[in-house]
Formats: sequence, C-alpha cells, structure tokens
Amino acid sequence: MVVVDLNNKTNTVMKIATETTTITPITSLINDYVLANKWAIETVITWLRTKPAEDLEKEIASSFPGIRGSMVHIWDTERFWLSVLKQEPAPVSYRMTGFPGTTEEAFDGAIETSREFAEYVNSLSEEELCEIVHLDTPWVKGSKTRYEFIQHCMNHSSYHRGQVITLGHHVGFHDAPMTDFSFYLFVIKK
Repeated sequence: MVVVDLNNKTNTVMKIATETTTITPITSLINDYVLANKWAIETVITWLRTKPAEDLEKEIASSFPGIRGSMVHIWDTERFWLSVLKQEPAPVSYRMTGFPGTTEEAFDGAIETSREFAEYVNSLSEEELCEIVHLDTPWVKGSKTRYEFIQHCMNHSSYHRGQVITLGHHVGFHDAPMTDFSFYLFVIKK
C-alpha cells in the first residue's frame, strides 16, 4: 500500500508492505505523475507569487495571453480532465466564459485542483486506472484507459508550465524553479 500525505509540501511517500496489496509499475508511475504535477504547480505558483502582479497580468503572445492566462488554462484543463476521469459532467470552461477572478484566485484554484487530482488518482486501484472511460465533447469523442487520460493531462500541464517559464523570461524573470519530473523523483520524492 502507498500512503501519501497530500498536504505535505514535499509529497512524502511512505510504502507500507501488506500481503494483499501490490504496487505495480503502472500504478507507481501514474501516482508519481500526479504527485509530481501537484508539487510542480505549487512550486511554480510559489515562485510566481514573489513577482510583481503587473508582470503576471501582462499580455504576451503565446498559446494564452500571458502568465495569468496560461495558469488559468492549466487549471481549467485539469478541472476538465478530472471530470472525465470521474465520468462526471465537465465544469463550464473558462475558455468559453473567461475567468473573472483575480490571479490569486486562479493560483488557489490551480493548487486545489492539482491536490484533488492527485488525491483522486491515488485512491484508484490498478483495475480502476486501466478501466476504459469515455470522452464526449463537441470537438472529440472517444474511449481510452483512465491512465492514458491521466498521462495526457499531466503532459499537457507540464507543457504549459514550460510556457509559463518562457513567458516569465519575457518579463525579466530569470530565476525559475526546477520542476522536471526527474528532479521530483530524485530530490523531492526520495
């Protein structure tokens, strides 16, 4: 059994051996992905909170207009994929309505959703991770295993966090934290 303290900033993982529980490579990898994502989002947001608010709000040409827009997109997309994994109705997308809140509210929402995501995924058995779930949107329809959708979402978040770092360089932020998956595995998780 793997016990994870999701409120612990270092994402301490304790392994407890039991006769009835086996941690398989797929379960371990997927659990590490979501815990690393939670840690990386918290790390990037902690870093961004040290920066001038006006720089976070600047519109910079990218996939989304600036740092704030990119962080809202990461949060919004994780909200969507969590609903897919749970097979619940998707929340209304900020991409359609705009996000009316503050940057701080977006940061808090992103942290909370990444925590919820990790908590949910870490509660799943291997059978549940391998279960086929269905996606039905106006843009795409299909079915994949839950773990494939999880992997996609974590990859998506990592991609856009990289854009946030690049956008930061455009406004003079040259002290970005390390959030690579290997850094999580070798330094944070250890």
